[in-house]
Amino acid sequence: MAIAPNATDDNVAEPPHPYRWAMLWGVWLLYFAFALAIASMAPLVYKLMADLNMHRGEMGTVLAAWQLTYIFCSVPCGGLLDRFGPRRMMFVSVLVIAASVALRGIASDYVTLLLAVMVFGLGGPLISSGAPKVVSLWFTGKERGLAMGIYFTGNATGGIVAVALTNSVFLPAVGGDWRDLMSVFALFVIAIGVVWMAISAHPASRDMEAKLSAEVKRRSRDVFLELVCDPVVRLVLLMGLFILFFNHGMNHWLPDLLRSYGMTPSEAGYWAAIPTLFGMVASLSLPRMATPDKRFAILLGLFLCAAAATLMVWSASGPLLAIGLVLQGMCRGAMTSISILLLIESGDGNTSRVGAASGLYFSVGEVGGVLGPMSMGALAHTTGDFDASLFMMFGVACLLMLILFRLRTVQGRIAT
Repeated sequence: MAIAPNATDDNVAEPPHPYRWAMLWGVWLLYFAFALAIASMAPLVYKLMADLNMHRGEMGTVLAAWQLTYIFCSVPCGGLLDRFGPRRMMFVSVLVIAASVALRGIASDYVTLLLAVMVFGLGGPLISSGAPKVVSLWFTGKERGLAMGIYFTGNATGGIVAVALTNSVFLPAVGGDWRDLMSVFALFVIAIGVVWMAISAHPASRDMEAKLSAEVKRRSRDVFLELVCDPVVRLVLLMGLFILFFNHGMNHWLPDLLRSYGMTPSEAGYWAAIPTLFGMVASLSLPRMATPDKRFAILLGLFLCAAAATLMVWSASGPLLAIGLVLQGMCRGAMTSISILLLIESGDGNTSRVGAASGLYFSVGEVGGVLGPMSMGALAHTTGDFDASLFMMFGVACLLMLILFRLRTVQGRIAT
């Protein structure tokens, strides 16, 4: 049995520990740094391609490069979180992410930039899998959905700050040199890591780590076999693959897509921040509302919004474009968190396998995370615009609806 701060060894419920909100704040900061490191490249695509003599096809592989290493590292990172606890492992992740950002600043060509971005995937899974682990240990019931929504706003806020302010504020502040900006971002990420270590040094957190260390550990192979043999888990993993295909593809290319409509880099940055802003609203509201009896309806609504958003963005007209970006943001902010919530609460709901389950989710999901930006970049390079890419994303949203209906059928069979 996993030991949480709101349950005793006798399974007698205790009042939730008040320090859970401080731990959640620490996770929020980590996710902010995580998103800042990812999104910091999207507003600079035009500069990177010019300075390093790259075309959109090559840039698409760079934007997807960290997901490639992420795929192979997510499963072992999830196992490390279950074995050693999130405190130290998430700090290690911060150091790896900071190294990746710093290395981007010294890249001299396509290959060195590609390798620098790939380093991110070595440590990133420890945060994306560690955050659900922390939430599952410190929160229960409806608070768990709320906590997941709150920490996802850290992801959204980091994306907003990077996309909206890079060209208008941060780049001018460092004299227009994107390499210096990468160094500043790397130092900032390290500072966030230090704050996390200070927050998680509280006695309640240390007690949690000690209890986790004392638990009898199951073999990682047994845990993962248990997960992949669960038909619900398999469908959630497939859903996660296409969710991240959609999210990463649209997120990484949105600023350049908007520039192709005639916007300046600064204008594109502000418009590209619209989905992230509304994603924060969705992150705070929808996961908390997504109780087991409402999850199907909420996810179906989100997938419908995703399909509609691609068509509205394709229209490129002011009002429809704005509505499409709002809908895309609502989907971005909630699809991943609700699908992870499905995964966390699958099976017996035992928190001892949350790290492994989250790692498996992101390992499979980031296959889509790689293919999304690469496919959009390749199609845009081949056709000369983003029309084909947006129609491809419309098809992905429709496919997600089909997977959801299949998931509902399987869950119904299990229930009976």
